[in-house]
Amino acid sequence: MSAKASPDAVPFSEARIPDDDFARMREENLARWPTGAGVDFEAAVDRHLALPEHKRLGFVMRRADAEGRCLTQPRGGFATFEMQKELMQALDRDGLADVVPTTTDSYTRNERWPQAEAGVEESKKLGRSMLNGFPIVNYGVDICAELVAAIDKPAIVLSGTAMPRLTSEIVLAGGYSGYLGSGIAYTTSYTKEVSIEDGIRNYQYLDRLAAMYAERGVDLHRRQPGFLTGTNIPPCIAIVVAVLDVLLAAGQGVRNYGLELGQALHLIQDSAAIHACRELCQEYLEKKGYDDVFTPVISLHWMGAWPYDDAQAAALLAYGGTLGAVGGAVSVTTKSTHEAFGLPTPEKNVEGLKITRMAIYLARHTRLDDNPEFLEEKELIGREVRPIVDKVLEMGDGDAALGTVRAIEAGVLDIPWSPNRQCQSRILPARDTDGYLRILEAGDMPFPKDVLEIHEAKLRRRAERDGVPYDQDLAVTSVFEMSEKLADLMPFAWGEGH
Repeated sequence: MSAKASPDAVPFSEARIPDDDFARMREENLARWPTGAGVDFEAAVDRHLALPEHKRLGFVMRRADAEGRCLTQPRGGFATFEMQKELMQALDRDGLADVVPTTTDSYTRNERWPQAEAGVEESKKLGRSMLNGFPIVNYGVDICAELVAAIDKPAIVLSGTAMPRLTSEIVLAGGYSGYLGSGIAYTTSYTKEVSIEDGIRNYQYLDRLAAMYAERGVDLHRRQPGFLTGTNIPPCIAIVVAVLDVLLAAGQGVRNYGLELGQALHLIQDSAAIHACRELCQEYLEKKGYDDVFTPVISLHWMGAWPYDDAQAAALLAYGGTLGAVGGAVSVTTKSTHEAFGLPTPEKNVEGLKITRMAIYLARHTRLDDNPEFLEEKELIGREVRPIVDKVLEMGDGDAALGTVRAIEAGVLDIPWSPNRQCQSRILPARDTDGYLRILEAGDMPFPKDVLEIHEAKLRRRAERDGVPYDQDLAVTSVFEMSEKLADLMPFAWGEGH
């Protein structure tokens, strides 16, 4: 059975998909794999409305935001139902996770469901997971419902895909109340050949589906994933994409949309980014006439290279929790001390949750809102973001979907080290003397001249301090910096040879 969806007949734009067209698209989509037949929208609505409020992620995120809480949510997925259920229960009960995830496997992300089926059988035979996530489409709606019932927290799917259509239908029908993914961020982070237009269309389908649930009183939480390229992403780039992704979601009717920011690992820059992201998204939503979209910001543990040393990794976990709490994030997406080794065990995943949670507790009342350096950095981020977003919208004649495709093709919107063929990837970031992520090479992105002069001056100071050329090596060394041995990062300055 083919996993390939038929092309959409609706014109490409940010406009809401018409009801008749969407009904046809759903019928074709659900017919692509046998488990699609298990999707019953009316039963799904009843299932969600029967959940207690504390298991509905839309409610939980709104409540946490209103009360100034910072939640914790890990990542995790295994090949079989038994392994996945055990993992989710451990994260819920032992790790005290506020939100419990299911991460899908790479076959599912690429709609290669026959290979995922083979991976399940191999995992059962060997007694260990042979997939890097849970093949949720293969298991279907009823198994999703069992997983949701097995925990006492809201469940979210971390899909890692530019092709979420069938996955989203099944998991939402099964009672998952959150879904992570977006058309721009995931397509440019994870795919080589998927076009930006197709990625946006695929997530417009998901967002139209989420809005259909909302029309029936089900407040699902959609979430934009930030960047997962495994490299440095300056906050301004992530925020530009967050603004465009939330405009696209709002166009389909979504009103509960989280914004996930990968950490830069600088307390002031991350705090400024969290505040700027929400404010700038609201600014552009209001310009489009959307004054009722809830946009909490989620802080994502460091997405670059991790150290192999457990103590160093634990410090990154604790610092990441501190960054999220001090910055006012509504949640922190956690990692583990074994991030450099591959998929963590449930025990290591639990450990990462608890380290992060304790850091959040210790930093819970600390804010930088009146700090002059914080205010200066937040203002600088706004000066970086607005010219890019404005140019993208101008290139689309006001349409965020058309503008995004045209801007990426022209390099006006660019992503560092993106694997996607349509991205120019000419922009390069590097870390300055004080640890901020700055722009080393802007490519064709229309940053103001005076803003780029600020970045250059700061990076030239770093090159001078380190006694190295002002060139692309500044960017490359910044990518691997956090994975270096501690003795190399902070050598004994007065010893022989130092």
